[in-house]
Amino acid sequence: MEEKKGFFKRLVEGLSKTRDNIVSGIDSIFSGFTSIDDDFYEEIEEILVMGDIGINTTTAIIEDLKEKIKEQKIKEPFECKQLLINSIKEQMNVGETAYDFEEKKSVVLVVGVNGVGKTTSVGKLAGKLKDQNKKVVLAAADTFRAAAGEQLTEWANRAGVDIIGGQEGADPAAIVYDAVAAAKARKADVLLCDTAGRLHNKKNLMEELRKINRVLEREYPEAFRETLVVLDGTTGQNALAQARQFKEITDITGIILTKLDGTAKGGIAVAIQAELGIPVKYIGVGESIDDLQKFDPNEFVNALFQISDEE
Repeated sequence: MEEKKGFFKRLVEGLSKTRDNIVSGIDSIFSGFTSIDDDFYEEIEEILVMGDIGINTTTAIIEDLKEKIKEQKIKEPFECKQLLINSIKEQMNVGETAYDFEEKKSVVLVVGVNGVGKTTSVGKLAGKLKDQNKKVVLAAADTFRAAAGEQLTEWANRAGVDIIGGQEGADPAAIVYDAVAAAKARKADVLLCDTAGRLHNKKNLMEELRKINRVLEREYPEAFRETLVVLDGTTGQNALAQARQFKEITDITGIILTKLDGTAKGGIAVAIQAELGIPVKYIGVGESIDDLQKFDPNEFVNALFQISDEE
């Protein structure tokens, strides 16, 4: 629990710029308006959109808020704050966020463009799974970026897990093939594959992922499949656009949202979950290995609005 508590504290700190961006504006509306009218809703809407929560999501939040205010016959703006917080939480709840792959023999493919913290996230995830006493094999199938293999090897050593591949220019599907053989031989619980992310050359990337998927279907049909896309939280709406593009290329089951510390665009976590219907499964708020944690919408919104867990 100590780790969890520490993470919540870091999350509160990490979201400080997003908080300045969204919450302080909302608070001034709640205290500045004397009645709940169209202007009141418009102001809230503007702040949410500017806070990277996204147009569609914001519209849904406002509609929900209006409904609740009507139902509960609320007249005072300051009484709306908790309703708004609850509406935001509801937008982010895509049913039971699935971590099934952790309990089954599984293959996790991690995709994402260069520079978003993909290789680092793979390394941290390997460390997390290892801490849960899982046997992990890493496949360094991002053979496009020169330093990716070396970087992943470093993470693998740090996490104490086996790594396969890592030669620059090797065929990614061949590395995955070798990694499957290793995972079977070593009775691994999770095979974690770092793959290349070149969205500007979609055709190649699609072909590469298709080849990898074919290898997995043929060689490892019994494994549960998970595909996570890594997005950089600091890029806001751009991250949402990237997620959409990856969704077109391959079947995305979840999102890892990195670099949420020190960005004013943390609202994107709400947008991604609500607009794409793909759950954010992990968030990163820093450099160290325990700065990647499972995403809890309730905790995220509480940290954003600085509501203590005890309330």
